[in-house]
Amino acid sequence: MGEWKEQQLCELVDISSSKRIFYKEYVPIGIPFYRSKEVIEKHNGKAISTELHISIEKYDDIKKKFGVPVEGDMLLTSVGTLGIPYIVQKDEKFYFKDGNLTWFRNFNENFLNQFLYYWIISPVGKGELDMVSIGSTQQALTIIGLKSIDINLPPLPEQKAIASVLSSLDDKIDLLHRQNKTLEAIAETLFRQWFVEEAQEDWETVILGNILTTIESGSRPKGGIDPDLKTGISSIGAENINGLGKYNHGSTKYITTEYFEKMKRGIVQDYDILIYKDGAYVGKKSMFGHGFPFNKCAINEHVFILRTQNISLQLFLYFALEQDELALLNANSAQPGLNQTSMKSFELLLPKSELIEIFGKTIMPLIDKIFFNGNQIRTLEKLRDTLLPKLMSGEVGVEMEKSNA
Repeated sequence: MGEWKEQQLCELVDISSSKRIFYKEYVPIGIPFYRSKEVIEKHNGKAISTELHISIEKYDDIKKKFGVPVEGDMLLTSVGTLGIPYIVQKDEKFYFKDGNLTWFRNFNENFLNQFLYYWIISPVGKGELDMVSIGSTQQALTIIGLKSIDINLPPLPEQKAIASVLSSLDDKIDLLHRQNKTLEAIAETLFRQWFVEEAQEDWETVILGNILTTIESGSRPKGGIDPDLKTGISSIGAENINGLGKYNHGSTKYITTEYFEKMKRGIVQDYDILIYKDGAYVGKKSMFGHGFPFNKCAINEHVFILRTQNISLQLFLYFALEQDELALLNANSAQPGLNQTSMKSFELLLPKSELIEIFGKTIMPLIDKIFFNGNQIRTLEKLRDTLLPKLMSGEVGVEMEKSNA
C-alpha cells in the first residue's frame, strides 16, 4: 500500500453546474434533460420515468460555448435527496438542471472518477457531505461547500484496485437483477400466451372469493411498530411490496418474536400473494418464498395475503391480478383502498385446472430462481457495504497487480 494523502477536492477535479434552462425552452422531442429525479433513476439502473427535452439547437449551442457532460464526468444530486452520484457513460447525450445537480469534470490524472463515486456513497463521504450541506427545511449542497471538502486519497494504482473490487461486486449484483427481470418476463410472456392470447370460450368466469382459502391483512403492536427495533421478525408494509425478487432491506421494520408468536393472522408462507391495499399504490403486489427475503416474516395492516388450495393456482393468480384492475375496485372512494369484500368480488376468467397445473409446474423453477437470486443479491450487497467503509478509510488494503516491467 502506498501513502495516503489528504487533498482538497477542488484541487483534483473541476466542480461546477450547468447553464440555466428555462421552462419555456422545454420541447416535446430533442435532447434529454435531467433533474435529480432522473439521475437517481440512472444511479439505480432504472429507466427514466419522466422525459423532458431541450432542442438539439439549444444543446449544440451550449456544447459549443460551455461544454456538456461527456463520458467519465460525474453528476451529484445536490438538492432534496443529496449525494447520489452518477458517472456519465459512453455515447450518452443529455443536459441537466442547474442547482439540482453538481457537475464534476476534468479529473486530475491521479484521481479516478470511480474512486470518487465510491467515496461519496461510503460512510466517510456521506459524513463529509453532511458537514458542508446547508438548509433546514430543504438541504442542499453548494459548489463552494463541495470544493472545500478534504479527501484522503491513496495513490492511483490503489484507487484503481479499490474501485475494481467494489465495481466487480456491483456488476454481479446488476447481473442478478437483470437475470431476475428476464426470468419474470419469461413467466409473464408464458402467462399472456397461454391465458390471454389463447383464451378458450369454455373457460369459466369466477369471483376471486370463491377460489381463495385465505384473504387476510396483518396487524401491528399496540402503539405501532417501534422504529428503534432493529432485530426480531420483519413486518412487511407498502415499502417492500415491489414485485418478484425485490426487497429493500434498508427499509425493514421489525416486530418482536413474542408478538409474532401471538399473531393469529398475517404470517407469510411460501408463494403467498401479497397485495398492498391502501393509499396511492393500491394493488401493488409481491411474492416471497424459500427464505427470501427472510425465513420468517409477517405483513402489517396495509397488506393482504391471498392464498389458495394449491401453489399452481397461486402462481396463476399472481400474474392474473394486475394493479390497474385491482385499483378500479375502489375507484369511487375518496381514500384509495381495498377491502375484503371488494377483493372477493373481483372477477376473472379461470382456465381448466389441468392447464393451470402445467403452467405452475413450468414457471415454478423460474420463480424459485428469482428467490434464490434475491438472496444472493442480499449477500453481495452486505459484503459490498461491509467492505466499502473499510476500503475507503484504508483500514483494509487490496492486493494490486504487479507490473510486468
